[in-house]
Amino acid sequence: MRTFIAGHRGMVGGAILRRLLARQDAGEDLTLITAPHAELDLTDQAAVRAFLSDQRPDVVILAAARVGGIHANATYPAEFIYENLMIECNVIHQAHEAGVRRLLQLGSSCIYPKAAPQPMREDALLTGSLEPTNEPYAIAKIAGIKLCESYNRQFGTDYRSVMPTNLYGPGDNFHPENSHVLPALIRRFHEAREEGREEVTIWGTGQPMREFLHVDDMAEASLFVLDLPKSTYDANTEPMLSHINVGTGADITILDLARLVARVTGFQGRIATDPTKPDGTPRKLMDVSRLGKMGWYARIGLEEGVAGTYRWFLDHRDCRG
Repeated sequence: MRTFIAGHRGMVGGAILRRLLARQDAGEDLTLITAPHAELDLTDQAAVRAFLSDQRPDVVILAAARVGGIHANATYPAEFIYENLMIECNVIHQAHEAGVRRLLQLGSSCIYPKAAPQPMREDALLTGSLEPTNEPYAIAKIAGIKLCESYNRQFGTDYRSVMPTNLYGPGDNFHPENSHVLPALIRRFHEAREEGREEVTIWGTGQPMREFLHVDDMAEASLFVLDLPKSTYDANTEPMLSHINVGTGADITILDLARLVARVTGFQGRIATDPTKPDGTPRKLMDVSRLGKMGWYARIGLEEGVAGTYRWFLDHRDCRG
């Protein structure tokens, strides 16, 4: 089976690729297709058409996206909506044109309304206004779900979507301005300990609650959903409500997360909050009962996962930006 992993150099795509390589080493008949950005710009329609027409994969895993935290989303809204829409439109449409029957698209928990009941069920989609700080990105990811569903309805394809909660782990982005909250905290507390600082200030009140899923768990869940028999997938979804939440089912306040990171990194100073900075959505907890009903649950605990991610950070100093 020929499988194209779009975004294989990203955190999630890299984790999926590692699992597929392990399957290959175990004897599974897999031909893995990858292309770095320098060779294939996924926002270029003609380039994507030529690539998929030439490679003719049996399966496409769309893990490529432009991602970032609150600061990045607020600073580059045009790039976030444009690039993500173009990637999804090009890959999904050209996969269909190349005869690809099976595709898995990865989205984000930010697709749900800011005031969605907690935990957020799949049917909360499109029931209210989005969080303003990442609305452009969220709209692009919603469009990706609807693209998959529309091609399934019109052409009988088997295109599926998984919506992960906040992800972290090896390969994360630790840039001081454009990273998500957990890798940003890891870097800040590590540097504070190295520099002997007595205090670290975190954005916002520290009271918003977030759920975090290790990227290795996400990779396993993605392949689990991709491999589900179509009858099982169809029995647990609806034609125009077909996406599946992926998470742990547990959350933590940002302040408690900061305390956990301080403990893992060895920072022993004070932790202050800055209420003048935005909090974002008050709570984002995924309802993962749909996936649990089909037999998959997360296995990596948060402190274990953060400790492993910190070790990866220490071993890859050049990745810090």
